[in-house]
Amino acid sequence: QVQLTESGGRLVQAGDSLRLSCAASGRPLTMYVMGWFRQAPGKERELVTAFTWSEGRTFYVDSVKGRFALTRDNAKNTAYLQMNDLKVEDTAVYYCALKPRGSQEYTYWGQGTQVTVSS
Repeated sequence: QVQLTESGGRLVQAGDSLRLSCAASGRPLTMYVMGWFRQAPGKERELVTAFTWSEGRTFYVDSVKGRFALTRDNAKNTAYLQMNDLKVEDTAVYYCALKPRGSQEYTYWGQGTQVTVSS
């Protein structure tokens, strides 16, 4: 079992930067594929970025390329989502999640953290 705890969400202004944290307990993050998702009111949940430790590859959805970065601190078993140049449309609840390598579904989810970007 893995438990994920997110933090860092808050109200910011457009153009600001924010870093979200996802701390894992129970098993090393490196055993999994990590994803950050977001869900805005009235919209479906969207995969924002995903990282596969075994392959060293990171995926970013087009709307955040060049602005968001997924980073990791293996020693702390924590992943981060660095968000720069935030836009109003980035407003959402952000979730980190893990899935076993080769699996189609994310198995472990954090509780979510609210990011609100004002104009």
